Amino acid sequence: MTDNETPRNRKERRAAARESGKPIAPPKAAPKLKMAQPDRSKPKEKTLLDLYEEKKAVLDQGEPFDPKYNDGLVRDEGGNILEAGLGDGEPIGPIGQAVFWSALLGMLHFTFDVLVYNQYRQEIEWPPIFKRTLTILPVLFMLVWMLRSETASRFRNVRQVFYFVTSVAAGCYTIHVANKEGYFYVMKRTPPLGTLWIWSVIEMDVAFAAASVGAELLYLWWRGYTMF
Repeated sequence: MTDNETPRNRKERRAAARESGKPIAPPKAAPKLKMAQPDRSKPKEKTLLDLYEEKKAVLDQGEPFDPKYNDGLVRDEGGNILEAGLGDGEPIGPIGQAVFWSALLGMLHFTFDVLVYNQYRQEIEWPPIFKRTLTILPVLFMLVWMLRSETASRFRNVRQVFYFVTSVAAGCYTIHVANKEGYFYVMKRTPPLGTLWIWSVIEMDVAFAAASVGAELLYLWWRGYTMF
């Protein structure tokens, strides 16, 4: 290494020291580090343990399982409704739910209509099928919208009874029509009845749904009808 070159790293500095015969002297004193005790004071905000104890106390009081919290509405810790008007606590609201469910039920009605034509080996008439599906869509939209509104959500048991009555009436009448009426009458009545039947069963709690199916099976046995 020439005299004009400046060492760029530790390796070059050591090589330069060996060539000059002047080794690098070790540091005279150890670096001074500031020593301090850790902060042992209590936390100034709530810790995870504090939050856990608060939530556990609420659970022990049974608040989340109180009937007034079972209406599907979103509430804060004080029980105040946060999203009034959404119904069932879903972010899309009752109108969005009505659009979603009426579209699904409309497709179900359309499928039933095609299956009935196919069952009786009739030539499928597409224009009447589309017309009937488009006709029932507004009815389905209004039903879903009214039954999923904030007002209806406050009367959960009343809604369940309505779905139960609708299911039993639609189911029993569908069984009667399929066993007693002619094919043309069946083709007209079965799609809307079947759609209402399935929709009401979906909307019910398990206990109400099981009871409705039991009532329909009892009707089937009482009248001596068959399923096929």
